[in-house]
Amino acid sequence: MLPLVGDIDVMYYYNAWLAIPEGHPPPTQLPAEFHKYVQVAEITDSHLPGYVYLLLRYSLTQCIDDDKYNYTEYDDEEVYALNCKPSYEDDARNIHGPAMLKDFAQTSRLPVDTVFCVRCLSWPLQAADWPTRRRNYGWPDSATLDRVVSNGCDVVHVAHRQCKQHEWMGKYQHRLSFSRAEIVLINSWLPVQQIVYHLLRYFIKPERLTDCADNSGAGTLTNYHIKTLMLWACELKPRSWWTENLNLVRICVELLQTLSVWLSESRCKHYFATSCNLLDNSFNVESVARQLMSADKDYLSSWLINNYIRQCAQLCPVYISRLFNDVRTSLKLQKVVSQIIRWRLNTSLLDTWQTVNFTEVIITVGLYVPGASLTVRSCVCWMNKLANIDPRFTVYFSAVALLHVARKIPRSNLNKLSELLNISAAILESNFNKCCNFLSLHKLN
Repeated sequence: MLPLVGDIDVMYYYNAWLAIPEGHPPPTQLPAEFHKYVQVAEITDSHLPGYVYLLLRYSLTQCIDDDKYNYTEYDDEEVYALNCKPSYEDDARNIHGPAMLKDFAQTSRLPVDTVFCVRCLSWPLQAADWPTRRRNYGWPDSATLDRVVSNGCDVVHVAHRQCKQHEWMGKYQHRLSFSRAEIVLINSWLPVQQIVYHLLRYFIKPERLTDCADNSGAGTLTNYHIKTLMLWACELKPRSWWTENLNLVRICVELLQTLSVWLSESRCKHYFATSCNLLDNSFNVESVARQLMSADKDYLSSWLINNYIRQCAQLCPVYISRLFNDVRTSLKLQKVVSQIIRWRLNTSLLDTWQTVNFTEVIITVGLYVPGASLTVRSCVCWMNKLANIDPRFTVYFSAVALLHVARKIPRSNLNKLSELLNISAAILESNFNKCCNFLSLHKLN
């Protein structure tokens, strides 16, 4: 009910650029969404763990016959690559970190942070020990580990805050991004773990613990520290710690105290690249550490009632919100919470409808917007991505795409007609394969 969503983060990668770990050979095959001409840069370490440079190594060209790529090696001369962002008229105030902020203040839309990156299809050497390190409690499991590693990582164009003013490093330094891995891991959490993460973030933000106390430019506590805290806790705590004698306040208090110790000792190991410390002596977090350590069970319980449950009640109809005027006993508080939950469950179907409606609009606009080009490659990419959200969206995409093709056929020359027929064949083949899998599954059952 209180999503704490201030903006939408969208990562884009260039299909004509690719990063590979240092020493890796150039790839001979690439996913369908990549361009037929691809520049390949090697990831080389900087003096700061987690921050790297991109050194141009190869140029790939796709063969017409078998779709494999041939490569040409660059000269020995070192050419460092820039993750060049498109030019914007926005002023510098709209750029923070690797992101470009698009603010839709005049509309009801949330602001959008667009982050441009370079894809690395392989797991980076800087986090080579992550898949194999000892895990006493079986999280993440082997299937999740394999999925994370197979997704590789990304490289975003942002320098370390201590290097931003340096003429060369500020221009060429990049940071490894494990956003893909984090999404997979968070989606594998138990419901209680996801709730705790939400509550921790909600507690940190309104208390202004992520704000800098002065204008010194010193580092401060961020949401990424909270995410790192949760990732380590999920790996280092047994399942029973989360589920037996379930008490959200107890769990949150213990994690806040752990974070307080980290801040006091200026240590916060990156979850994937453990040689990278997300805190150092320049961080201005002493007062934050004291506040977190003083947050005991009584304090946090009262805080959640007055700042969280009360906010939820205010989103409900008046007959529910006014019940919060008298919650002097636990029984009365329980009654209010029960009413909030009942109302929320009754309205959840509307949220689902709005999500489906929004997705259908995006699919339609994406295919019919002027300048958009539907190809076999883009078609395969669309269907694969939509299947990850919900397989039923691929059915809607197929219908809209085939209508798009049918509209273009009467006005097409022979070359264009051949391309449109190939697109239709790709769509039909994909759906045919899904039907066969479906029938096979039901025959086995």
